[in-house]
Amino acid sequence: MLTISQALYDQIVAHARADHPDEACGVVAGPVGEGRPERFVPMLNAARSPTFYEFDSGDLLKLYRDMDDRDEEPVIIYHSHTATEAYPSRTDITYANEPGAHYVLVSTADTDDAGPFQFRSFRIVEGQVTEEEVEVTA
Repeated sequence: MLTISQALYDQIVAHARADHPDEACGVVAGPVGEGRPERFVPMLNAARSPTFYEFDSGDLLKLYRDMDDRDEEPVIIYHSHTATEAYPSRTDITYANEPGAHYVLVSTADTDDAGPFQFRSFRIVEGQVTEEEVEVTA
């Protein structure tokens, strides 16, 4: 199960809506080994695409160095789907290379800011996708 604060949840959703119609992407880092998401790190979608996301390699290297310096790891890797449900695509599954991370997908298919939208979390390990519950805390 993914336990996430309301503030982090709101930041992820706001980023997804702000970057629409392109996919948004980013990371929520947390202390190594604790599985606790704490630090919101929105990233630029280098692909600038409504159907695909890609982290800029330089930005990603900088992020991983920063996380190393802070004794952090990626707890959540998130991105949005702009026209489809919040479920990992074949491409998403292929590029999922952090077996300990929660992969959060937000669907922004409905963009009137009234919802409904989908916020779902998955574990993706060796090509196997498992959906998990999301608990939002105060």
